[in-house]
Amino acid sequence: MLKAILAVVVVLIAIVLFLAARKPDSFRVQRSASIKAPPEKIFPFLNDFNRWAAWSPWEKKDPAMKRTYGTITSGKGAEYAWEGNKEVGQGRMEITESSVPSKLVLKLDFLKPFEAHNTVEFTLQPQGDSTTVTWAMQGPTPFIGKIMNVFIDMDSMVGKDFETGLANLKAAAEK
Repeated sequence: MLKAILAVVVVLIAIVLFLAARKPDSFRVQRSASIKAPPEKIFPFLNDFNRWAAWSPWEKKDPAMKRTYGTITSGKGAEYAWEGNKEVGQGRMEITESSVPSKLVLKLDFLKPFEAHNTVEFTLQPQGDSTTVTWAMQGPTPFIGKIMNVFIDMDSMVGKDFETGLANLKAAAEK
């Protein structure tokens, strides 16, 4: 009986490892929203880390989150770090490109609950009296991440937060 159980466990582990090996080496999560405001009104909410509290979906997940701002808080070179509960973890961001009012690129480093180094990009495209804001995150997927992706869909998990954040940004910018 014990041999049969061990054989099943070994087969299940092999299946998970096989499925993980077939996962892509990188990921990209992207969501877009139409906001009834010009890019010039929306961009400051993204470009200034002090204004992220008005729309970031993680602010509500841990209102007691510790925040640390660099000497520069907006535009290229601005830095922001956080340490929070298990839902928000710990990490830091730096604005690496700020093309007012159409594009913002961030270097995003997660430290906890797991280490990851990703790139975040916001693009703003005017569409008549509205702006299409696209929020994307991409990065490498190490093998341990591929194993996690067998059980957890990164797009669904992070995509929900992006959708919430874009809805919050819409509410803040359309006031």
